[in-house]
Amino acid sequence: MHSLLAGQPGVATSKQAWLNKLRSSAVESVSELTIPTTRDEEWRFTDLTMLTKVSLQPAQTSVKLSAADIQRFHIKEAENCLVFVDGVYAAHLSKIDNSLIILNNLSSLVDSQAALLQAHLAQQVASAGNVFAALNTAQLRDAAVIMLPRDTQAKAPVHLLFIATQKEVVSYPRTLLLADNGCEATVIEDYVSLQDETYFTNAVTEFVLADNARIHHVRVQREGVKAFHIANCAATLSRGSNYQSVNIAMGARISRYNLNVKLAEGAECSADGLAMISGRQLADTHTCIDHAQPHAISRQLHKCIVGGGAHAVFNGKIMVRRGAHHTDSEQSNHTLLLTDKAHIDTKPQLEIFNDDVKCTHGATIGQLDKDEVFYLQSRGVTHEHARNMLTYAFGAEVIERIPVASLKHSLEQTVLEQTSAKI
Repeated sequence: MHSLLAGQPGVATSKQAWLNKLRSSAVESVSELTIPTTRDEEWRFTDLTMLTKVSLQPAQTSVKLSAADIQRFHIKEAENCLVFVDGVYAAHLSKIDNSLIILNNLSSLVDSQAALLQAHLAQQVASAGNVFAALNTAQLRDAAVIMLPRDTQAKAPVHLLFIATQKEVVSYPRTLLLADNGCEATVIEDYVSLQDETYFTNAVTEFVLADNARIHHVRVQREGVKAFHIANCAATLSRGSNYQSVNIAMGARISRYNLNVKLAEGAECSADGLAMISGRQLADTHTCIDHAQPHAISRQLHKCIVGGGAHAVFNGKIMVRRGAHHTDSEQSNHTLLLTDKAHIDTKPQLEIFNDDVKCTHGATIGQLDKDEVFYLQSRGVTHEHARNMLTYAFGAEVIERIPVASLKHSLEQTVLEQTSAKI
């Protein structure tokens, strides 16, 4: 395989021509599509009627933030951080050290990296048939672009921070990561809010891994309590590459995360997730792990902690294509319901078109074990504290898989603080 970052001969390098064409094509797709309803099979558990009734516009003015305003979201291990406020790149809040990697906002790279951008941007998450991806591409202006040259070992994580500050605003976060042969890096995709009014985040993230690349992807969604959050992420893995993903969903009134991973020969991926919701929240996670070629391995653990009258959805598909022999895939979904009104709709799917494979899946739904609660009480722990401890332990298994110590600690503290409120 040729080097991913070696360039594409014959590709137009005009700053605007290909990008404008990309946007125009997305606009055409939007005109042909509609917002999905519960009559659509892929959306039958997620009603977006509330979203369609809200008046939303892209941010017309920018909110001036200082470093002190966002200090609590700082990740000390991250030497590189790109910050976007209501979808607009904030250079004065960002920190870029390009000693090893190419990292910047799209507009800063559209000339020098035009060939690569044209070859990969909007190629993993297509606009056709996906109205939210089409809307994102049609509005494409700013975007986080990460390019990892061959054999780069980026020891410090890259932090992408997307901040919502205004009500009734829609933002379109965009991320593109190109990982060349043999490189390794950790990327943190972080969605936060400085206000609790209604707004909409519509995000698209694309990862392209060349041969033997290794990427850790940590995604944290902690939007405001009245927010809508819909995101599409796709990762394309080449021969022998490795994609490790941890997705944490705690915020938003309604959230939907679509993750699609395509594995080439000998590639490996893990796609772990934790949804922790309460009140009237709805968190919907749809994943598709596509074993396109032989000898690939995938592991998936998705957990849900559901309190109040909240509703969690998990739809996990494992696809094994013809010729993808010696596929090894495991998927499990475990849900903890903290109240009688909390509920989950879970749908594991296996689509296997090949023999000589090893594929398993399983799902469990339950409440806290009364015997375990009683045991802790017999050791002097209060009933409420015992329930909190067991709830925390249930979610901690996923959080422990985050390879960034300070972020892991911060999320553990958040879970500990929120546990009693979920019950």
